[in-house]
Parts: sequence; structure tokens; C-alpha cells
Amino acid sequence: MPESTPPEPGTDHRRIIPPVVYLPVHEQREDGAVRYVVRGMRDGRDALLAYTALDRLADGCGPHQPWQVHATESLGQVRERQPYDVILFDIEVPDHARDGGRIR
Repeated sequence: MPESTPPEPGTDHRRIIPPVVYLPVHEQREDGAVRYVVRGMRDGRDALLAYTALDRLADGCGPHQPWQVHATESLGQVRERQPYDVILFDIEVPDHARDGGRIR
């Protein structure tokens, strides 16, 4: 059996996920329920958008994007309320998908 060697220092590119994430939302109903931003991907999967810092959310979605903060460990509960297949962190939503400084 071959021995495995640890990666060279500085070559491990795993993302460190913080204890909370900022989730962009489309709307908040009068009863307090929200609809999170879930985008369809080219391969047919649905992706929940999540941001690791509030300034990254504003840069990626627009300065007027409504959002909610969630503990990272609670994302399973978010999935139960609004299904998604994958989570995309800190992506920039294209201009054609924004209107008035927020996601359409």
C-alpha cells in the first residue's frame, strides 16, 4: 500500500468556513418567513448563495440586497425549508441578474 504524504505547506486550498454566513433573501413575508436566493446551475442543481462576510454580500449581490445571518451549523434547517443541492460561497451575481442594487 503506498504511503500518503501530507501536502506541502501553503498548498492546502480548503476554504475555512466561518461560524456564521450571510444569506441573501428575495423577500420577507408578513409572517416573518423568507425566501432565500437559490439559483439554478447549468448542470441542473440548485445552489444556495452564502457569503462569509457582509461586505462580500454587498459586493456580490448589490448594496441594497436584503439578507439574514445564520449560524453555519443551521444550514441544514434552511435546506429543510427551501431545498438546495449545493452552497456557493462569495460569488458575484452578474449585473443582468440584479436590479436596483439587489438580486432580482
